Amino acid sequence: MDETGVMLCILNSIKVLVGKDDTRAYRGAGVKRTMVTAIECISADSRSLLLMIIWPAVTHRSNWTTYPTPGWHYTCSESGYTDSKIGFEWLKRVFDPQTKAWAHHRPRILICDGFRTHEMLEILEYCFENNIILYRIIERTKSEYSAS
Repeated sequence: MDETGVMLCILNSIKVLVGKDDTRAYRGAGVKRTMVTAIECISADSRSLLLMIIWPAVTHRSNWTTYPTPGWHYTCSESGYTDSKIGFEWLKRVFDPQTKAWAHHRPRILICDGFRTHEMLEILEYCFENNIILYRIIERTKSEYSAS
């Protein structure tokens, strides 16, 4: 699982988030820059989970998704970035329901980056209760490697 920022509009072009199978043509006039975050996850067998899009706002407006992609999830944060609350929401609304059937009651491993937003107590408890092993990748500095 990882998060990525997407610049929706730059100068006179518009970037549109669509599913890979959406073939409609999109055009528009340039507007101010808008950064949104997408939380994505791909399984070890190359299946991708549906996205969660984080809009930079206090509340989501339905006109932001003129052509909604079925199954995508939307949420908001003032900054447009993820936080512990959104990470927990993604875990419950996206990861758990979309991977539970594949696992056939076996443990699932969720690999994520080392950001502290992924280690909130509620996230850890939810993972424990739902047979999810949370594995955080933490980048070490050069000096940490030489000290080992």
